[in-house]
Amino acid sequence: MRLIWFVSAAIFAIGGNAQAACFGSQAMSTCTDDSGNTYNVQRYGNTTQVQGTNPHTGGTWNQTSQTYGNTTFQNGSAADGNTWNQTIQSMPGMTTYSGSDSRGNNFYKTCTAYGCN
Repeated sequence: MRLIWFVSAAIFAIGGNAQAACFGSQAMSTCTDDSGNTYNVQRYGNTTQVQGTNPHTGGTWNQTSQTYGNTTFQNGSAADGNTWNQTIQSMPGMTTYSGSDSRGNNFYKTCTAYGCN
């Protein structure tokens, strides 16, 4: 689950960090964070693909996200080769997260303006 949150945050927030740098176009870019990790991001239609590399460990991972209306489907492979998936559904006043992490554990979380459970 930790990887899923990190990957999701990296896609949307990497440009917000003063030490991070992204180069390229909206359709295809390469970003590096302040830890030296590199993210190759491709966007087309409702799909975003991210391939990440950690230069310190040599580990690589990937993620594909597809959005249809208020639902986003994500899946990928962690650096250890294990796969994971997540579905994010946004509704007025609530967002749900469900799926399976890279260790095979299922999860379900609901978040509102008052917090998550």
